[in-house]
Amino acid sequence: MALIGNEAWAIAYLVVEWTIRIVMVFVVPFRRSPDAARSWLLLIFFLPLPALAVYLVIGRPTYPRWRRERFARLPEVLVAASKEIAHSHFCRRPDLPGSLAGPALLIETLGQFPALSGNNVELLSNYEGVIDRMVVDIDHAERTVHLLFYIFADDRTGLRVIEALERAVLRGVTCRVLIDAIGSRQWRHQVTRLLTRAGVDVQFALKVGIFRHRSARADLRNHRKVAVIDSRIGYIGSQNITNALSASNIANEELVARVVGPITTELQAVFVADWFMETEEELAVSALFPHHHPDAGAVAQVLPSGPDYPNAGIGNVIAALVHGASKRVVITTPYFVPDEPLLQALKTAVLRGVEVRLLVSRLTDHILVKLAQQSYYSELLQAGVQVHLYEEVFLHAKHMMFDDEISLLGSSNVDIRSFVLNAEVSLIVFDKGVTEQLRREQVRCFDNTATLTLDGWEKRPMIHKIGENLARLASPLL
Repeated sequence: MALIGNEAWAIAYLVVEWTIRIVMVFVVPFRRSPDAARSWLLLIFFLPLPALAVYLVIGRPTYPRWRRERFARLPEVLVAASKEIAHSHFCRRPDLPGSLAGPALLIETLGQFPALSGNNVELLSNYEGVIDRMVVDIDHAERTVHLLFYIFADDRTGLRVIEALERAVLRGVTCRVLIDAIGSRQWRHQVTRLLTRAGVDVQFALKVGIFRHRSARADLRNHRKVAVIDSRIGYIGSQNITNALSASNIANEELVARVVGPITTELQAVFVADWFMETEEELAVSALFPHHHPDAGAVAQVLPSGPDYPNAGIGNVIAALVHGASKRVVITTPYFVPDEPLLQALKTAVLRGVEVRLLVSRLTDHILVKLAQQSYYSELLQAGVQVHLYEEVFLHAKHMMFDDEISLLGSSNVDIRSFVLNAEVSLIVFDKGVTEQLRREQVRCFDNTATLTLDGWEKRPMIHKIGENLARLASPLL
């Protein structure tokens, strides 16, 4: 009888497993890329029950209904910002040539923010120098300081910023800080205590908890790095509020844009939107969006992206800019796990005679991502893409240049996570002067790189190739 009972359980288990496999063949591909569908189905066919549990938790890169409903209310929350951004005299739309007008229209359609002229853009690559400038700007703030960061630590760097915020509060400045709950989890309690004691209004984005009402998913994070001071000065880039030297003793190298001009209105709108999404507090008063006289300066545009913006994937913009390039594409990123459209865009660009260069770091802090990234090197080298490995430190900067006319930088990596799962923000600048700044930064980086060759790369051990291929299968899930 026991044997019969065991056989019944075994048959029931097999039925459940095959039911999961068959049902998921129809469920998984729905509104999903072929690469992602293939990876999920492979996992499901080998491990049906564990894979189903994981899929139910993180299978769809979408927020719950309550958050989608809150996001739908943003246009009315941002009505003041919309009026000022669209102000015909103070935030005039630039007259861009056809080669730039198309990308600007695409970015506006996806992220809702138009290109604005009259901006001063300064690129900062000195890690301590960025913090120095930010602290000085906070010390000169008169009305508001808004900080939105993935990581805000209580180390020496974090304490410098907290002290500057405390001084600002004592002068009567309203200071608000929004930090990702998972990205800053190890410093969360101490940073909250210090900021609260300083009189700063601090909130955490996308909080996670098993028993928490309206808990967020642990894999959907707010990865943005933005500072807006008096709606007059903005910072956007890859650098967090933490020491350059990480806990694993890897020094980070970053790139940040300090901007002055009408574009700060769009950065302010990004902060106001994220603040509302977490608190339901409406900050979009006209005082936060003052008029900016459009002096001579660069044309710039802000693109927010992430699960809240289902059609505003930064990956779509990067692929479009690669397709539009006629001379040169340079991509700098710490993590390179492209989707198929971008991979094909890069290959096609080389065939059109475009010089395509990829700059990534030899050092890494995520071994699985590194293996997945390396799995693309042979394919890229065979296609004629130049691959450069930065030697000295961990190059965490994220920036791109297209045809010496378009610069893109921000918080987004060139990987599936940034394209689909993370809330990101990017600054796109249509200006040869700013692009020249970026070109000089890229030349400096290239001077500290080793250039891969196809013959040399193919000589790596077979065990490395196997690991890379396995990691690549999982890359759509990373």
